Amino acid sequence: MHRFSGLAKEASALPGCRSERKEPAVRFLASLVAGPQQPQQQKGRPPRPPRLLPGQEGRVRWSSAVKASAVKIQEKPTREKILTLESMNPQVKAVEYAVRGPIVMKAGEIEKELRKSQVGRSYEIPEVHVTPLSGAERLIEASLSHLRSIRNQKPFTEVIKANIGDAHAMGQQPITFLPDQVVALCTYPNLLDSPSFPEDSKERARRILQGCGGNSLGSYSASQGVNCIREDVAAYIERRDGGVPADPDNIYLTTGASDGIATILKILVSGGGKSRTGVMIPIPQYPLYSAVISELDAVQVNYYLDEANCWALNVNELRRSLEEAKAYCNPKVLCIINPGNPTGQVQSRKCIEDVIHFAWEEKLFLLADEVYQDNVYSKSCQFSSFKKVLYEMGPDYYNNVELASFHSTSKGYMGECGYRGGYMEVINLHPEIKGQLVKLLSVRLCPPVSGQAAMDIVVNPPVPGEESYTQFIKEKESVLNNLARKAKLAEDMFNQVPGIHCNPLQGAMYAFPRIFIPAKAIETAKVHKMAPDMFYCMKLLEETGICVVPGSGFGQREGTYHFRMTILPPVEKLKILLEKVKTFHIKFLEEYS
Repeated sequence: MHRFSGLAKEASALPGCRSERKEPAVRFLASLVAGPQQPQQQKGRPPRPPRLLPGQEGRVRWSSAVKASAVKIQEKPTREKILTLESMNPQVKAVEYAVRGPIVMKAGEIEKELRKSQVGRSYEIPEVHVTPLSGAERLIEASLSHLRSIRNQKPFTEVIKANIGDAHAMGQQPITFLPDQVVALCTYPNLLDSPSFPEDSKERARRILQGCGGNSLGSYSASQGVNCIREDVAAYIERRDGGVPADPDNIYLTTGASDGIATILKILVSGGGKSRTGVMIPIPQYPLYSAVISELDAVQVNYYLDEANCWALNVNELRRSLEEAKAYCNPKVLCIINPGNPTGQVQSRKCIEDVIHFAWEEKLFLLADEVYQDNVYSKSCQFSSFKKVLYEMGPDYYNNVELASFHSTSKGYMGECGYRGGYMEVINLHPEIKGQLVKLLSVRLCPPVSGQAAMDIVVNPPVPGEESYTQFIKEKESVLNNLARKAKLAEDMFNQVPGIHCNPLQGAMYAFPRIFIPAKAIETAKVHKMAPDMFYCMKLLEETGICVVPGSGFGQREGTYHFRMTILPPVEKLKILLEKVKTFHIKFLEEYS
């Protein structure tokens, strides 16, 4: 603060500055020099205990100096920790989850910096706007301008977290019928007598509560989930798939789709050495898969989606991947994400048929991640469930191919991520394995019952003729139409930027554009021990406040670079975000070309 001391003296001495303008600013600069005043302690004397007022005996507050002395006396050498990076479970250490990885941690740090800079100290920096300015006033104005600049050195005022598909955090409004009505009624049943709630929401709430122990969401449910909710899920699947039968006994309610995927993989992984279970996953993939595979010490078997063909899945690529993997593991699981995350493609029916035939032929257990089944935007695409196509391919397939398919409250038009509601349907499971699966699920007792209730509303929404239907369908279509508009906006704006190419966003909630990174930037990234796209995304964050996830966190072909960005922000904010990316990318190319 020595420079402000000099400025204060110089400002007060310079002529030509009117006193009513000079004095507040000089006092402010002087306050910076003085800082907070602390009472002085005489040298050589121990800290004096606080003086007690009548009635305060026995409630002594010791000063920080006294406390520090006591702590110093009691200090003892600490023993070595039992749990260290060297002694911890190596499979857990190997887990990586890019969606909440290093770049998101950095975004959190920047948010804290911004909050501190916005709060600042308890004083206001005075404004000095005088025309014309005298010499002293110019000096004061320059000093105050400098102070304002060091309060916030970032060229932005907020971090836009476009790294994750968290709809409500991005401003999407909840569907009224789900949390505001049915779940609210289940949580506080006294509201069932309120005339403020429509009768169709009350009927659903009563049915859910009757399925809960003690008519309360606060009770445990069966490990497989509340029975009436599993019945509603089965009925939903039958409606969705045009009458294909679904058995409630094959439905397992889960803590989000992620819980179901991890549970099924856990029961599938076995063997050692070359007989260790191999799990085939798409590249790019959702990092949940690679994380769970690492945690279970299974073998990750990559197959690549065809970027040049709108991220289509090619069976010839599946065969190549499978044959190569047989040399070092036992591939027995094939994972499909449809619609794709992070790639946004919607698989055609023909593609699904080819995949099912391949799984039947090679005796692979199929995992169909279908959490984005409501998020289809391209008019040339239609979602087809693996269950429906499998059934329609005939009994040789339907009675033999083992399939687990997954859905969730977190995506679609609902965006209810925090409820952690989900389900999986598992068909053609060996009867003895079914018992083992229920046993494994029982270890965690049950998924959150409030999340089960939320899942029920997703699969059992208002229907034509019910009181809430008109509002429900209006809100649902508004969300999905808005997402379709933003998908097209992101695709178009990315493709206007030199060095960026984005495939059509047919579905899901993300853009996954390919970015050109110059050789000089790649070398700079190596110096910083970063993947080139991580380096790119980190600079994007630090210069614009936009947080996206580098493609290396999802997997990509060697020599290509991408990032994943959600399209969930409101349209106007998304436009600003895309313009900032455009400006940054052009500047980045100029800097490193």
